Parts: sequence; C-alpha cells; structure tokens
Amino acid sequence: MTTNLTPDTLTDTKVSAELIEAGKRAYELDREHVFHSWQAQGPFKPMTILKAEGSYVWDGDGNRLIDMSGQLVNTNIGHQHPAVVAAIQEQAGQLCTIAPQHVNIARSEAARLIAERTPGDLNHVFFTNGGADAVEHAIRMARLHTGRYKVLSAYRSYHGGTQLAVNVTGDPRRIANDYGDAGVVHFMPAYTYRSYFGTTTEADEAERALRHLEDMIVLEGAQNIAALILESIPGTAGIYMPPAGYLEGVRELTKKYGIMYIADEVMAGFGRSGKWFSVNHWNVIPDLLTFAKGVNSGYVPLGGVAISDAIFETFRDRVYPGGLTYSGHPLACAAAVAAINTMADEGMIENAERLGRDIIGPRLAQMMERHPSIGDVRGAGVFWAIELVKNRETKEPMAAYGGSSPEMNELIGALKAKGILPFANFNRIHVVPALNIPDEVLEQALDAIDEALEVTDKYAN
Repeated sequence: MTTNLTPDTLTDTKVSAELIEAGKRAYELDREHVFHSWQAQGPFKPMTILKAEGSYVWDGDGNRLIDMSGQLVNTNIGHQHPAVVAAIQEQAGQLCTIAPQHVNIARSEAARLIAERTPGDLNHVFFTNGGADAVEHAIRMARLHTGRYKVLSAYRSYHGGTQLAVNVTGDPRRIANDYGDAGVVHFMPAYTYRSYFGTTTEADEAERALRHLEDMIVLEGAQNIAALILESIPGTAGIYMPPAGYLEGVRELTKKYGIMYIADEVMAGFGRSGKWFSVNHWNVIPDLLTFAKGVNSGYVPLGGVAISDAIFETFRDRVYPGGLTYSGHPLACAAAVAAINTMADEGMIENAERLGRDIIGPRLAQMMERHPSIGDVRGAGVFWAIELVKNRETKEPMAAYGGSSPEMNELIGALKAKGILPFANFNRIHVVPALNIPDEVLEQALDAIDEALEVTDKYAN
C-alpha cells in the first residue's frame, strides 16, 4: 500500500553523540532567544527533536518515539518522505523564490491538483502562508462579495492565531485577544457527547442545533451576515463528528439567507479523515474552502483558499485588496505537488480510511470497554479523539475545559516513557498519526496508549 519506512528498514536507529551535543546547545540557545507560541515563557521546557523519519522522531537524548501527534496534525505523509524532499531540492536548484505576480510552474501545477480534488466548482486557488491567513482571506473575500460584515462561527472551534482568525476561533485561546469588535458572532455547535441542547440522539442534536443556528441568524439579522465558517470535523477542539444531517442543514441555511459557507479544512483536509477533504463525508459543497497543513505536510509553509466560480467572478474586473509576499512560493508549491501526487500514487487516502475502519476505530472501542476513564471515542481515518473523564455518568472531564491537570500530565509522561509522542488537549488524547504509518507501528502505539491509560483509570469512579 505504501513505501513508508518501517522499523526493519530504518538505516539509522541511533543518534550520534555529536548530534546530541548539538541538540543541547540548541536547547540553550532556544531558552535564551526563542519566544514560543501559546506558552508562558519561563516555566516552559520544550522537547528537543534531533531528527525525524517516517513515523518516528528522536528526542534530545536520542530516544526514538512514535509520532502520534502528526506534530500539529500536519505531517500527513510522515517525516522526510524522499519524494517530497527531492522535489524541494530540485525546485531550489531551479527557482527558489519569485514574486507572486509572476507565473511559476510549481504554483500553477499545485493549483490544478488542488482544484481537481476540491468539491463542486471550487476551481480557483489563492495561496497563503498557512491556515490562519487562509481564514483571514476567505472571510475578506466573503465580506467583499456580499457587502456584509458579520461572521458566524461555532464555539469549540479553532481557526488560527492571527487577529481575525483568533477572534473567529471558539475555544479559550480567543479570550485574551477578543475585544468584541471583529464582527464575529459565536453559536453553539452540534456536539452529541456534550450536547448544549439536552439531546441524547444524533437526530435530535442535529435538529435542535440547526434550529438554534437559524435563530441566531434571524436575531443577528441575515442581511448583516457575510459568512459562516465551520470546521468540517473540528480538530483541536475535540474531533467531534457532526451528527448526520447537520452539515447539510447548515448548508441549506446559508443558501436560504445568502450567507457564504466557508469550510475550514486546514486540519481536516488532505486525507486526514480518509477522504481528500472531510466535507466530502457529507453532501455539501461550500462557497470557500480553506486549507494548509496536509497540503504538503508542512515541509514548507503553505495554505490557501479554494474559491467558487461565483465568488471568483466578483473579482474578475474588481481588484482584490489583499496579497502576501510569499503567496504561491515555489518551494512550498513544489512540495505540495510532490505531496499530493505521492498521496495519490501510494494510496494514502484509502489507507487512512482503512486504518481508521479496521485498526484505530476497533481498538479504541475495545479500550473504552476496559478503561473507565474513557468517556467517548470518535473519529474517522487517522483523525480520532479519546475523551477522558473522571466519571462516565456525570462526564466530569479529566481536565477542565481550557486547561490541563495533574492527571493528564501524568498520562502524557507515561506515554512518552512508553515511546509515544502524543497530541493532548484539555481532557483528550488525539490519535492522529501519519496517513502511511505502518500497521505494526500503529498497533505498537495503540498498545502503549492502552497500557498508559491505567494512569487515568486510577482517577475515575
């Protein structure tokens, strides 16, 4: 199915003493000069990564860990894939950079490959440097296209760290930067496990969440609302799957009231959930679609907006007031071309679907039967969450919303001790490996997670 490295084919499983010493020096320089995102700078003790290959990373002490985090859920093809590394090297030898007003071969081909895979008539691509500025520009396009200003976004969402994107975000990272002047209106999401509408079934959750959303549209004034932005499957907010019929209902509401529907596929796109784009799990075609991360697995920063024909026509003879120096950067786009072609050639999208259906889903269901600290498991493809609770009946989380806890920190330490680099957020562990992780490596990682969950079981009642 894939040609990714396995433990038996790794040519270098040890890290040299020289590299470890270089890592120690890097750590000293980091703590002296580097300002880290989303951190209080003083107590932070970052992990040093000395090298990475396939589904593995090596820490500052030379220990090999299975990367179950996808870093920030973006290394969809794993680390150091030779086809993509070679494409970047070849592009660097031909054309390292060029201003965005000029045509370059890599950008044109990347745009074609993306447009071929996006749903409906999203035939035009505006390239950005990452996901946050993709969201910024998608909203700008929707506002200019409609002549309206307000934007609807769900609580329990994440859309980026730049000023507008973080205000659109619906999780606690927004709060310190939210001055109430960004034109953003938040609504309650459809979240079956922790329903805001008192439901116990998917059907009721979808119905009541849609009724709530329409009430919000009416109360805010549909004539004022430019766009609704929604993660097709929310990522860091919890990988909670929308109930059946919900996204279709959202799309119908946006059509009814002339609101542009922006599908945020920054994390959920490019095979993460077992389809090229997660919105493809439902019969929904948005007006705009944002992407980044998996488009080239983060080998070089790249994001973008896929634009419908109707919105494109707004700017056929009208200047679009926006741009970036590195829009469509040749190195980033060459990496995207190679990554997309490699995903297709190696069957990675289909493999991700298989891994979720045949391995991750069944294993997590078995873990839930054994571990009283698991309140819920959910996901698709290689995009899963384990929600940890102190009590299944009350659903008291193992860590408060917006924070961590000693229990979760103990679990994370246990996972690292067992050779796993985890993705943890609040009271959840996310299972988000590469799309091409070998079956035996995935099974080994799931075994380690299963064993480590004995830590949180101690605190469940």
